[in-house]
Formats: sequence, structure tokens, C-alpha cells
Amino acid sequence: MTEKSQAHDKQVLHKLGYAQELSRRMSGFSNFAISFSIICILAGGISAFPAAFNALGSGGAFMIWLVGGVLALSVAFGMGQIASSFPTAGGLYHWSSHLGGKAWGWGTAWFNLVGLICVVSSVDVLLYTVFFKDLFLGAELGVDVSTFGYWHQFIFVTVILISQAALNHYGIGITTKLTDLSGYLILGLTVILIVALFAFSPVALDISRLWDFSNFTGDAGGGVVPFRTESIAFAFLLGLSYVCYTITGFDASAHTSEETQDAQVNVPKGMWTAVFWSWVFGLVAVAAYVLTMPSIEEAGAAGWGSFNYMWAASNMPSWLSLFLAAGMVVVNYICALAGLTSTSRMMYAFARDGGLPGSKALSTVSTTYRTPTYAIWVSAALALLSTVYAPYYLVLAVACAVFLYLSMVMPIAAGLLAEGGPKWKEKGPFNLGALSKPNAVLAVIFGIVLAISGFFPPNEKVFYFTIGMIVVMPIVWYGFERNRFEGVPEGDKITQRQKMIADIEKKYGEQ
Repeated sequence: MTEKSQAHDKQVLHKLGYAQELSRRMSGFSNFAISFSIICILAGGISAFPAAFNALGSGGAFMIWLVGGVLALSVAFGMGQIASSFPTAGGLYHWSSHLGGKAWGWGTAWFNLVGLICVVSSVDVLLYTVFFKDLFLGAELGVDVSTFGYWHQFIFVTVILISQAALNHYGIGITTKLTDLSGYLILGLTVILIVALFAFSPVALDISRLWDFSNFTGDAGGGVVPFRTESIAFAFLLGLSYVCYTITGFDASAHTSEETQDAQVNVPKGMWTAVFWSWVFGLVAVAAYVLTMPSIEEAGAAGWGSFNYMWAASNMPSWLSLFLAAGMVVVNYICALAGLTSTSRMMYAFARDGGLPGSKALSTVSTTYRTPTYAIWVSAALALLSTVYAPYYLVLAVACAVFLYLSMVMPIAAGLLAEGGPKWKEKGPFNLGALSKPNAVLAVIFGIVLAISGFFPPNEKVFYFTIGMIVVMPIVWYGFERNRFEGVPEGDKITQRQKMIADIEKKYGEQ
């Protein structure tokens, strides 16, 4: 990182009213890798696969991923343009506050924080149940896992969360090295998996499966969609929860803005490229899954085990399947690790502006490790707590997807109204130009569609919880927070904070 680049990043942050407390050690690739690691097409791209396949069969899974990826990319472009103008930690919250007012920002923060906590907990539960217990121990090593119960899961997730919090605690440098590694691993393992599935396929290639829709709703699909619908369009909407869960969490690039070098360029690029390459490699992977199944009907009847059916039918050698299973355990661990990084930065940023109980502690950054240590451990504790209430992966996964997409479209909607006005006169280096407002309109629509896809049975509890938040949050805001919460620094307050910023940075040797 050049001195000129470092000075520019710091100057931009000062203009937004904040000090350089966190350490800028993330390169452009590292910023991409943290979002790519959270998306992780070898996590949700596998575990949530039945949500699409067991709705509309092989062609449904392929087309749902194809279309859903375009929707997610539009959201990433919309977020990227705002991030290029306002590269701060806790990005979504800051953008919404600045562009839409402190109430809009406060609401965005809570949706985003709940979604991020569910990212960490859902992936760690997924790591245990799908990849470590069922795939690695059960399918590959032949261990009898039928007697494994709730406490096995709870102890495993507890140990994993402690280790992930510790890695985050001791510096962004450690986390960055692991997420960089994960970026390469995800690409490499995905390519090896695709090649292996085709090379050792038990059936002849039938390309028509990629556009052959089968209505697997209800009993035909093993009850993944627990009711029968004759509407292909509605079944397609239900299947979009596959994309909604998998291609999400790319706001991590924004949350680590203050730790990224040349943030105005690298943060937006990190977001949209993470989505794009996940979409491309994921599309080929989905094609491999559906083209190498011995029987589409038998896979559909397997319900949530449709991917396992395909995996078990492959003729790949045992050493290769064991290697792939072990690799999936590793990348899923790092996926949740990156999610915890993102969650803690969001919590730190919101607390820095007084938005949370215990804000003083939660916004404290270690002078030794340059990480928000209290925010890291509280994030891990809340993730563990969420698994106590909702131990099942599906509930946590859908909640994560819904709340994250709602929080991601909120600043885009605010930006649509604020663009060109006093709140957003100057664009950053990543500028959509004439496409800015049309993309924002589409991104808001697409984001809401993706979120809605998670509201239907068996996920109706997430719908009720979302409605509950929408009802309760205005009451809390007008009853308690409106006069207490000051929001992000604005106008003269930014000027007044400059001496305080200088004093803070002196503690961290930034001057």
C-alpha cells in the first residue's frame, strides 16, 4: 500500500467523520475473497440446492440459479456504487443513515445485524450437520451418526465459534490469510468437483435436463415444498430461496471498507466480482449436479437428500470423494469465520454511533490487534444463542437470507431518492452513470422478490418474525430511540470531530 493511497483512504474516512482505528491490511483480492468466502457456493450452493431442485426439478434448479444470479448482481451493483462514495465499516447502516435519515439507518442496522448473526449460526450448523457429520463422518468415513443428537451439535458449534472468534480477535491479518486461501480453495474444489462428477458419472449426458421442468412441490419432491401447487411461476418463486441464501453476505466487502486499501475502488469491485464469479461457477456446478443424477424422479423423491443422492451415485474413487468432503468442511468453516468478521464490523460501526446497548465497549478497538474485540465475542455469543432457539439449519438460513436482502435494498432505495441531491452529489470511482437509477429500481424489486421467496411454508416463522420486527421497530424508535440516537456524523459535526479523530488516531500510531 503506497503512502499516497493510505493518505487518500484516511482523508476520505475523515470527511465522513471517523478515525482510522481499524488496520488497513486488506488488498483488493482480500476484499473480494471475504465476500466470495461468505457466498461460498460449496456451502449454501449445496445445502440449499433442494430448495430449487425439489420445487421444479433439474431445469428449475438450473434456471432458478441463472435468473437469481442476475437479480443478485443488480443488488451488488447498486450497493457498489454507494460504497464507492461512502466507504465505511458497517456500510449499509451508514449509507441508509446518510441518504435516508437516521431512522432509516437505524432500521437497516437492525435488519442487517440480525441477518449477519444468522449467517454465522446457520453456516456453523450447516458445517456440523451437512458436511462434517453426514458427509465427512457418515458417508466418507462410515461412522454411525444416527445416535448423534442436539448436544453433539451444540458442543461442536460452541467450539467452532470460540475458535472463529479467537482468530478474528487476534487481527485482520490472520482472517485475511484464511479468507484469501478460501477464495482459491472454493474455486479449485468447485472445478475438481465438476470435473469429477462428469468424469465418473453413472449416466449418459442428457443436456435436455437443463430446461426440463418437473413439478416436485408437495409429496413428489419429498415434502421440501410441503404443499402442492400447479403454478410453475409460484414454484419458481419458492425455489429462488436457493439463490437468496447462497448469493448473499457480500455486504462483507462493505463492512470491511475501513480495513481495505484503496477502498473506493476495491470495495465495490470486491462485491460485484464475488457475486459474478459465484454465479458463473455455481451455474456450471448446478448443471453438473442435475446432469449426473441417475434418475431425476428418484432424486426428487429423496427430498432434502437430493444432493446426497447424486453424490452417493457418483463413481468417483473414494480417495477423491474423501478429499472433496474434507475440503468442503474447511471452506464452510472459513465461510462462517468471514461471516463473523462482517458481523463484528457491523456491530462496531453501529455502536460507534451509539446505536446499541453497551456501545462504548462494543465500539472499542484493541490498540494491540486493531480489531473490535468486544464486538467479535458478543457477535459469536449471539450466534450461539440463536442456535439454542432455532437449532435447525433451515430456519436460520432463511432468516439470514431474508433479513440480509431487506437490509441491502434499503440503502439502495434511499440512494434512488437522494441521488443528485445535497446528500449524494459526488459519486465515487465506481459510477453506473445513466444506468444508476434504472438499476436501483430493479435492484430494490429484485431484492424484495428474493426476500419474499423465503416467506412461504415451511418458513412461515421467518415471515411472522419479519412482520413482528416491522411492527415493533417503529414503536421502539418513536418511543425510545428517536431522541436518544444521534445517527452518523453530518455537516458541522464532522468538522467538530476532526480534533477528536486526530487524538484517537494518535493512540494507534496513525499519525
